Amino acid sequence: MVNSELSKEIKTVNKLLIKRFGIPAKSRKTPDPVDLLIATILSQNTNDRNSYKAFKNLKDNFINWDEVEKLPSSKIEKYINIAGLGKQKSNTIKGFLKRIKQANGKISLTYFKNKSNDEVIEELTGYKGIGIKTASCVLLFSLERNVCPVDTHVHRTTNRIGLVSTNTPDKTFLILNKNLSTGIAHQLHTNLIRLGREICKPANPLCSMCPLIKVCRYPKKNTEPVNRFKSNNFMLLDNVP
Repeated sequence: MVNSELSKEIKTVNKLLIKRFGIPAKSRKTPDPVDLLIATILSQNTNDRNSYKAFKNLKDNFINWDEVEKLPSSKIEKYINIAGLGKQKSNTIKGFLKRIKQANGKISLTYFKNKSNDEVIEELTGYKGIGIKTASCVLLFSLERNVCPVDTHVHRTTNRIGLVSTNTPDKTFLILNKNLSTGIAHQLHTNLIRLGREICKPANPLCSMCPLIKVCRYPKKNTEPVNRFKSNNFMLLDNVP
């Protein structure tokens, strides 16, 4: 059941974030679901620029994902090492490519266009190493569904603000998306990430410059003036070729 009060609060947060950061630019073209999935796997536990370089290493050195699927995991690892967790990520990529090809005869997820959000999440999370966050990124960025993925930044900021009170990103995902207004998922997701990277940091959040300070319920606000500020607006999944 939708919580109308929470839905209203999410709308307010989204408007305040847009006032501060603007409406985020989307990719010039909708990325292929397999490309987006692999880019998201590479983005785990690293910054967007390094994961982008790892993704480009694969795309620039191989004609298609069939060629990558034929490689041993150790070979894939060499191309993606810059993104960190090379062994883990190469095994996930190899395992996914192999299983999807065995199941469908080709490496493609275009049939997802005819599946519901729940069906896509259920299928993708059935692959080893692929969780709800990765599956929801495919839904948002490649299938253009109104789904807000929850990474560490979104989980931290929404809990600090007081929109949710959960102990895992997956629980945050369920509550947020149950109460999400139509058409705001991309804006909310992207701007919450910027908020988490630039202002609402894990330690010493820069509360004095936060656009949400008046609606935030965080009891330990850091209101010291900010002398230095660094913007970080490169988003990998909006730049997948």
